[in-house]
Amino acid sequence: MAPEKESSFNVVERLDGNSTTDFGAPDVPLARDKEPIDSDELERFKTLLISCWVAFDKVVKMTDGVQLRMGPRGGGRDLKGIIDHVLVADASYLKRIGWKTQNIEEDRVENRLDRIRSEILDAFVSAAHNELPVIGPRGGKRWAPRFFVRRVAWHVIDHAWEIEDRSP
Repeated sequence: MAPEKESSFNVVERLDGNSTTDFGAPDVPLARDKEPIDSDELERFKTLLISCWVAFDKVVKMTDGVQLRMGPRGGGRDLKGIIDHVLVADASYLKRIGWKTQNIEEDRVENRLDRIRSEILDAFVSAAHNELPVIGPRGGKRWAPRFFVRRVAWHVIDHAWEIEDRSP
């Protein structure tokens, strides 16, 4: 449910953005992202991810076989291209949290989506329980579990909205 007034929002942190945030994607972690995740939050975050996937799947099903409108210069991905992009991005997000993905080269796209989503949930739970390294093998920082959920959820919903916007 949308808030009735902007004043009902409580700004708890302000961050400088970067070129990715200029594009509209979350890319700068919050200080709170480092906080532990308790069992209630863990379940809430899992429910959030699943809800985003349900919304994406619903939009994909509604537009299956439909030609999406192209962008203003004639570009843009078709439905299969968007789904493939989401799958590739999800696999890259798993690497950013320190998860080694299994082979998701299934023949049916539904199976590929199910596999990557299962891995996302497993990786998130492992990261929330501090079972994944926070520093990569070459010294790079891994994404915190809270940031991981925020980025995965944003990305799939962003593309659900893109599909809706480009549907006839």
